[in-house]
Amino acid sequence: MGELEQRSKKRRRTRFLKHALLATVGSAGLLSLAVVAPNAVQLLPKLFPSLKRKYYKSVAKRTLASLISSGLVEFRKTDRGKMLALTPKGQLQLFNFENNGEPLKPPKRWDGKFRVVIFDIKENRRNDRTRVRDFLRGLGFLHLQHSVWVYPYPCEEILTMMKAGFHFGKDILYMIADEIEYDKPVREYFNLPIRKE
Repeated sequence: MGELEQRSKKRRRTRFLKHALLATVGSAGLLSLAVVAPNAVQLLPKLFPSLKRKYYKSVAKRTLASLISSGLVEFRKTDRGKMLALTPKGQLQLFNFENNGEPLKPPKRWDGKFRVVIFDIKENRRNDRTRVRDFLRGLGFLHLQHSVWVYPYPCEEILTMMKAGFHFGKDILYMIADEIEYDKPVREYFNLPIRKE
């Protein structure tokens, strides 16, 4: 196997380990370090078969430290001591891991309303603006006009996580609309019933 392939494989394995740790913390809500670290150590022999056993703990600690420094996981004081919890940014990352950047799954029936997201993100946060656009596109939103995106199904929860993850407040607004003027292209895009004029 070539050098590039090996590096790519290692990145995929590290990504999987991070996903597993986020999922472990996310499923429990609050979890002690004494539970999270052994879970990571158990995954290492499968992910990195050539890794020596004596390095397991250090790799697990490094991965967890990376999640904390990235703001995906944080320690919270509880009556049971310090516990690990996902931050809003971590919840968003876990959602992305679990959906592989795929669109949201629509419900069986459409309620006849449109979900509209508009944003006004300052020029000094251009990278964040691009990330928001990519995120909305990945969820399956349709770009309607400049900084206006539309989706026909409920998605408030994931957008709330996105706003918290990117530290946006009123820069991104979520609306529910009964009608959109000239909505035929939108309905066609989402395979929704076309209104009779």
